[in-house]
Amino acid sequence: MAEANSYEEQRSRQMEENKRKLDELRLHKLSAAVRQASAKPTPAKLLVPRNPRLNAPIRRSGRIASLPEQPDYRPAKAQRNERAELPDPVSVYATDGERAYAVSKAQELKDRLGSDHPTFIKPLSHGYATKSYHVSIPMHFIQYLPVHDETMVLVDEMNNKFDVLYSCKPDVSHRRPMLSRWRGFVAEHKLAGGDCLVFQLIERRKFKVYVVRASS
Repeated sequence: MAEANSYEEQRSRQMEENKRKLDELRLHKLSAAVRQASAKPTPAKLLVPRNPRLNAPIRRSGRIASLPEQPDYRPAKAQRNERAELPDPVSVYATDGERAYAVSKAQELKDRLGSDHPTFIKPLSHGYATKSYHVSIPMHFIQYLPVHDETMVLVDEMNNKFDVLYSCKPDVSHRRPMLSRWRGFVAEHKLAGGDCLVFQLIERRKFKVYVVRASS
């Protein structure tokens, strides 16, 4: 029994000694590796010379360089310019009597124009006259208009012309065909809510537009 206890004690001491030596050996190697890494010089970065061609001006052929700068015809930019340049409309609110007067006079004018050219009447709400960048067209009138989106012309009583864009297909926000980009016409004639317009289709892509004032 005593011999067994002596053997176990000796074995335990030997294991502790081996563990201590192993720990010392590892720490020694680790410290040596750290000193070696710190002493190793860091390689300098190589500087790559810049390609001189990147700084050279863009070469253009003589034929292209001689051409004048082309204007930008993008519709979005034209619409932004239209909104920026037009003055703010003056808010004028017509009475019910003034609106009725304008509609009746517009109907009389429509009757006088006859039936040689298709005609429709468009009373203007306050929103159409002051805020909207389009004016809707009655559904029954599209039978006389182009079947595709096209540029059309509005001609006033003084024969001044205004280009507008005809959109033949209604969308989510506009349930009827419409003429857009017509704010130039509105600003030129100082249209107000209650005024009434008479549109006469004198050509396939041209409207003659008569203005009947609510305040007349």
